Amino acid sequence: MTAARPRYEPLEHTSEAGVIAHGDTLAEAFANVAEGMYDLQLELEGIEEHEERQVALEGESTEALLVDWLLELIFFTETEDLVFRRFQVDELSESRLRARVWGERFDPERHRSHQVVVKAVTQYLLEIGPEDGGYRVQVLFDI
Repeated sequence: MTAARPRYEPLEHTSEAGVIAHGDTLAEAFANVAEGMYDLQLELEGIEEHEERQVALEGESTEALLVDWLLELIFFTETEDLVFRRFQVDELSESRLRARVWGERFDPERHRSHQVVVKAVTQYLLEIGPEDGGYRVQVLFDI
């Protein structure tokens, strides 16, 4: 990826938080949007990679897979109290996603919160498309 383009950046919106992610491949952009989602909530540097989870999804479209991918990560956070810092999408097609994520259980003594809690992924302003020889993904979250 070109040095001038960040992996992700916050998307400012009135009542929600969002991320615009970039990648040389669509799989890289999907990994970067997940990292951006967690970066909205916590300082990623404090998260260690003690636990790995695998994600395997099937969907009807790339957009549906994007939403399901992020919802699956939110599910891990809500049900297992896991927070993640590294994301690797190993396979991505229009109907299938396979990925691995690394992180650890949330520890309020060690993990610095940004006071934002992502509760859901919205369809509003959701975008996936080509950009400068790579890909761009845009997502808004309910917080």
